[in-house]
Amino acid sequence: MSDMLPAATSVLALHVGRARERWEGKPPSAIAKEPVPEALDLGYEGFSADEQADRKVHGGPEKAVHHYPAAHYAWWRERFPDHEDVLRSGGFGENIVADGLDEESVCLGDRFRLGRALVEICQGRQPCWKLAAHTGIAAMAGAMQKSGRTGWYYRVLEPGSVAAGDEIAIQERPLPDWPLARIIAARFDPRIDPRLAAEIVGLAPLSQSWRASFVKKSDASYAEDTRARLSGPGA
Repeated sequence: MSDMLPAATSVLALHVGRARERWEGKPPSAIAKEPVPEALDLGYEGFSADEQADRKVHGGPEKAVHHYPAAHYAWWRERFPDHEDVLRSGGFGENIVADGLDEESVCLGDRFRLGRALVEICQGRQPCWKLAAHTGIAAMAGAMQKSGRTGWYYRVLEPGSVAAGDEIAIQERPLPDWPLARIIAARFDPRIDPRLAAEIVGLAPLSQSWRASFVKKSDASYAEDTRARLSGPGA
């Protein structure tokens, strides 16, 4: 149970990007994002200046903002020292970077005042092959999934402007028994107890895409095939 609410923190960096061709023979991507110093409008489907190349799996109301904990970058650099140049703020295609919050200290459904906007945690990140292509680390998508250091997505409950330096302050914690780390571990556990999966299905703040995944995982006969997501088209 996570009864202790995290202290307010602030946005260290705000990143957005445009979709473009990145890799020959592969779909375009907007994973390469750059920091912006000015305030941006955050609407129900994300920042006004941000893009997603494949709207079927990126962006939308339940992936409006991707938040990544700043403390994780050093952890990744220790494991992949030859790629220090990309394992930095914004290196994973995230929008928001902040200290003081991580997958263990936040819970599914936590609501935060993010600048002038109000947002709610609705799922972790589901890393895909584009992360490996972007970082140049072939094992990156699988490594992020295994580590649980995925960051998370917010849905927007109240639009508003957000800028680097703005406060991130928790407003409400409806599910203290469900730290996000527990949800992420369950999502990627191929041997999850179907009863646990069924329990997670009933959590109201959960995104529809992750709810659908847990519905499948509540069937003991279901076996998820992650090859295409982790390794790319044709895997």
